[in-house]
Amino acid sequence: MSFDLLGLSDELLKAVSEAGYETPTPIQKQAIPPVLMGQDVLGIAQTGTGKTASFVLPMLDVLAQGRSRARMPRSLILEPTRELAAQVAENFEKYGKYQNLTMALIIGGVSFSDQIKLLDKGVDVLIATPGRLLDQFERGNVMLTGVDIFVIDEADRMMDMGFIPDVERIGTLMAQRHQTLFFSATMPPAIKRLTDKFLNDPKVVEVARPAQTATNVKQYCMSVGPRDKREALRDILNDDPDATAIIFCNRKRDVSVLEGSLKKHGFSAGQLHGDMDQPARTAMLEKFRSGDVKILAASDVAARGLDVAAVSLVVNFDVPMHPDDYVHRIGRTGRAGRSGKAITFVSRSDEENWEDVIKLIKVDVEKMERSGAKPARAKKTDKTEKTADKPARRSRKSQDEKAEAVPAAPRKTGATKAASRRPARKEETVVGLGDHVPDFLKVPPR
Repeated sequence: MSFDLLGLSDELLKAVSEAGYETPTPIQKQAIPPVLMGQDVLGIAQTGTGKTASFVLPMLDVLAQGRSRARMPRSLILEPTRELAAQVAENFEKYGKYQNLTMALIIGGVSFSDQIKLLDKGVDVLIATPGRLLDQFERGNVMLTGVDIFVIDEADRMMDMGFIPDVERIGTLMAQRHQTLFFSATMPPAIKRLTDKFLNDPKVVEVARPAQTATNVKQYCMSVGPRDKREALRDILNDDPDATAIIFCNRKRDVSVLEGSLKKHGFSAGQLHGDMDQPARTAMLEKFRSGDVKILAASDVAARGLDVAAVSLVVNFDVPMHPDDYVHRIGRTGRAGRSGKAITFVSRSDEENWEDVIKLIKVDVEKMERSGAKPARAKKTDKTEKTADKPARRSRKSQDEKAEAVPAAPRKTGATKAASRRPARKEETVVGLGDHVPDFLKVPPR
């Protein structure tokens, strides 16, 4: 099946062809026709399945008719992270280059005034993160009553990041009649409740069971002590010097430390985490996409917002604390039909989290041995070695005996003779106070 059979316009088909795509993915086949017909859609799909294009493409054709008004966007797409929002914006620019539609990106780390100028002109497509959108709304810079198409993307990630109350509030700011497109990789009870609230008789599109990992990604785990992780990582990277890799850490400070360690050992490395401002994050992503940086140390902020087809390796430096994040981390590789590899370091402190991951993905992950691990010290069994050891042991024993020998009793002086004539004082054993015990502590209680 080709894109020609999905009902898209000629301008859109031309842009898709120039982007190098000929055959739609399963979720695109199922989602695009009902979106074009104005139906609500509930899409359940893992990352890397072409989910973004499944709503961007039909939205471009639907919005081609009509015009925008100042501060009243015609459509709204909510994303949990700045990276995801920027990725969706790139899709609109790529596929909508032959259509005269305006777009605004409302995310943190970007000047308020620049965003207000875009909103004042009126936009057809507003792509935003929940927090920054509510900031602009409360300042009177945007109204949502004109929204005809409302997209909630990566809903389960919204839940993990605590954005669900914001999403619910944003939903109440819209007019009663609008089309809602709801996408999530997993469907926990809280997300199911949200779909029941927002969707009206939706077309359900499910291309993979919840939390299923991509079949073209080979998964491995490796038992590594906490202090040996950096060395084990260097061994893996040295074994595959051409790899384009993402290394995931649980904590932002560990991302910075790991990047410094990799650079110190001669690797082309960069970092990406939530404390970086937007220009720095954008610049780092461009370096990674262009190949100027081969290894990217990242926190989970990048797990769902990073779309680089050339990533061949993902290493979980730490097992994620939320098992769903494992699915999205390893989904950064094996994209666009390519194969990929994912390796997870598992130390003793990670074992419980790793068990949760295995329960979720229901896959027997193959164990990998460290290629650079030092062999265990061999036990000495040769008779000559035992014989050679004997003199040394005897020498140590004689030294210990000399050290422990009891010295001869000293000659008694006048003072010691007087002390010996005094009646012996009954001493009580005091525990825990050392050799010297103050006299006042030795007085028995009355």
